[in-house]
Amino acid sequence: MATVTPLDNLREEAQIMAALLELLKQEQQLLVAADIDGLPAVTSKKTALIAQMTLLSAQRHRALGKAGFPAEEAGMEAWIAAGADAHIAQSWKLLLEHTREAKELNRVNGMLINKQMGHTQGALQALQPLSSGANNFYSASGMSSTIPRSRGFLAG
Repeated sequence: MATVTPLDNLREEAQIMAALLELLKQEQQLLVAADIDGLPAVTSKKTALIAQMTLLSAQRHRALGKAGFPAEEAGMEAWIAAGADAHIAQSWKLLLEHTREAKELNRVNGMLINKQMGHTQGALQALQPLSSGANNFYSASGMSSTIPRSRGFLAG
């Protein structure tokens, strides 16, 4: 049986992270253009890639633990320092850089989403009648509410 090392999935993690970066950039373009029709497809692809990354990361952590290193990102640093070649160290560094870039893109996209939601909420509020009733021109029955109604007093 072959020994599993933390390196085994590093290339696949890098490919998935590159695809995730592209999706986040696409999502940002859609948000800037206020093109909400394309967002559901991007979101489902993004969710699938994140699930894959989570699985690969967990496998890497398990391999680190079996190799006697902490089963976390710091363990990968220690594993590389213990004897990995420069190519592996560079691949890991690039993956970490792409991860930071993805986090920043995700943060900016979140701000754009909040901005769009604010615009939408403002538009919805503009369409809703005022709650005070003082400025409503028509009642629920369609009658003008600003004209006083006759009470039908008889003088006599």
